[in-house]
Amino acid sequence: MIRKLSILDRSRTRRDHPAPQALRDTVALARTAEELGYHRFWVSEHHSVPGVAGSAPTVLAAAVAGATDRIRVGTGGVMLPNHQPLVVAEQFGVLESLFPGRIDMGLGRSVGFTNGIRRALGRDTGDADRFEEQLTELLGWLDGTQRAHPEVHARPAEGLPIPAYVLATGEGAGIAARAGLPLVVGDLRNRGRVAEIVERYRGEFRPSARGAQPYVVVSGTVAVAATAEEARRILLPEAWSVAYSRTRGSFPPLLPAEEVEALEMTAKERELYEGALTGHIHGTQEQVAARLSEVAEETGADELLVTTSTHDRTALLDSYARLARIAGLRP
Repeated sequence: MIRKLSILDRSRTRRDHPAPQALRDTVALARTAEELGYHRFWVSEHHSVPGVAGSAPTVLAAAVAGATDRIRVGTGGVMLPNHQPLVVAEQFGVLESLFPGRIDMGLGRSVGFTNGIRRALGRDTGDADRFEEQLTELLGWLDGTQRAHPEVHARPAEGLPIPAYVLATGEGAGIAARAGLPLVVGDLRNRGRVAEIVERYRGEFRPSARGAQPYVVVSGTVAVAATAEEARRILLPEAWSVAYSRTRGSFPPLLPAEEVEALEMTAKERELYEGALTGHIHGTQEQVAARLSEVAEETGADELLVTTSTHDRTALLDSYARLARIAGLRP
C-alpha cells in the first residue's frame, strides 16, 4: 500500500454549480484534505476548457494555501511552455515567501489543446519541445545560476528552496531523470505503461542538488464507497463528460450520476463512455486496498496523487475519507 497520499483537483464545474463555485469547492476540498491527513494538494492549469475552472494555478494555489495551515500546496501543474520561466519563478517565489516550506512547483510540458488557444497564448505545438530548455532556465532563476540574462534576478524567488516536480509521460520521464527531479506520472488505467515509464526514469536518474535519488508520484482516479456499485457511480459523471467531449469537442459541466444513467446514448457515445469507466481503481475499502497494493508492487511508487472528480460532493468527500483510512492517514 502506498502510504503517502495527495490530491490533485481540477476545479470541475457541475450542473447548476458554475466556475466560481467550482473554485470555492476546490478551496473547501483542500481544507478537508488537510483535516484528513493528506500530504499535498495540487491544482491544475487549463485554458478555455468548458467544464474546467482552473486556468490560473498559482493564483488558486495562493487561495488554497491561505485557507489551510499545514498541507503542502502546489500545481499539477503549471504548463511551462505557456509561460516565461522568469515569470513562473517570480510567482512561486511569492508563494514560497508567503507560505514558507509548503509550496510545490509541479511543471508540465503541454500547450493549449486547440489551435485557437495556442494562438491566444502566443504558442504553438513546437514550444512543448523546448520544455527541457525552459526547465533548465527556470531552475537557474531559482538557484541564481542562470547567465542568459546578466544582472536580472528572479525576486523574491532566487535562493528559496522551492521543490520542483516534472509531470511526464514518455520523453518527459527522461527530462525529469536528467534534471534529478521527482517524476509525476499517470494514469493508473494503464499500469503496465506507467511501470515502464517509472523503470526508465529510475534507470536514467542523475542525482542532483534537488534530489539524491528518484522519487515517483503516480496519479489516477480512485473512488471508494460502502459498496462497489456506489463507488462506480462516483465515476459516471466524469466518464460521460469524457464521452461527450470526444463527440462534441468540449467538456460539459458534470451531471448527477442518476441523470447520466438515464441518458440515451448513441453507439459511439456508449463505447466512449464505457471506455472512460474502464481501469479506474474503485470499490469498497478492502477492494481498493488490494488494488493499491498491486499498484505499489508494480510501480514502487513513493506517493499516490488522486485526481477524482464527480458531481456529488458528499460522495467525493466520503471517498477521500475512506481512502485516508485505508492508508492509515492521521489528521
